[in-house]
Amino acid sequence: MEEIKSQKTVAPGSRFGHLTVICDSGERKNGYIVWKCRCDCGNIINVDMRTLRRGTVTDCGCLTKLNPWQKDITGQRFGKLTAKYSIDRKDSSGSYYWRCVCDCGGEIDVPLRQLQAGYRKSCGCLSHPPLKDFVGKRFGKLTVTEYSGKKNGVHRWKCICDCGNEVTVSQSHLQSGQTKSCGCIQASVYAENMKLIDGTSVTALESSRNRLRSTNTSGHTGVYWDKKQKKWYARICFRNKQYYLGSYKNKEDAVKARQQGEEMHEEFLDWYYNDYLLCQSPE
Repeated sequence: MEEIKSQKTVAPGSRFGHLTVICDSGERKNGYIVWKCRCDCGNIINVDMRTLRRGTVTDCGCLTKLNPWQKDITGQRFGKLTAKYSIDRKDSSGSYYWRCVCDCGGEIDVPLRQLQAGYRKSCGCLSHPPLKDFVGKRFGKLTVTEYSGKKNGVHRWKCICDCGNEVTVSQSHLQSGQTKSCGCIQASVYAENMKLIDGTSVTALESSRNRLRSTNTSGHTGVYWDKKQKKWYARICFRNKQYYLGSYKNKEDAVKARQQGEEMHEEFLDWYYNDYLLCQSPE
């Protein structure tokens, strides 16, 4: 007769997960007693003592038929995250989301599969610079005035720009130098590049002399054919306004109207080069 290995016995009624011990089945497996157990679902199965003690088997197999992403992980830790409760929301794989609290105090909703796979280990604070006291510090044209809290795991700060505008910027953008103003620096560079004067771009006027849009079919800027009216139309843009120069049966007439309208462009460019630039240059 096979020798029974030394082991603690269990009494009928003992529970292991969803299994309740009924009695000794009389079988032996690798020297371990095999116990007859009843699952909470009603099924009867035989499980050896070692498997019961290790918790390898905790049900008859009925639970494995459920959605594996419906597993209860309340209180379990995943990196810096502790699962609080599941929410009625699923991702594309059918995995339920869990509301988790991070060690830093932030909260985030994460699919169970991402938690178990180790893809998410924090609310986002691990992938961003740690919180620092930036109040009063300058970053480019920005001066930090107060902490604005976290959004999507990112620390954010309220800042006032030298131009007077207020803006909220992420801590990582301040530290990396990605954001240095409320946007006025970019606006200034754009205005300089486009030579914006009184709402008019000198650069655009100069380039429009020899540049046609890809949709232009007339061969002349500001002149186009209207299929419905079956006429040639002429128009011109100046100081952010569109001026209608008339409709014509002959394209040549529309081109002449456009050329006459361009006189306002020429007058503006003459003023810019002969008067404006002279006034701006140092004596």
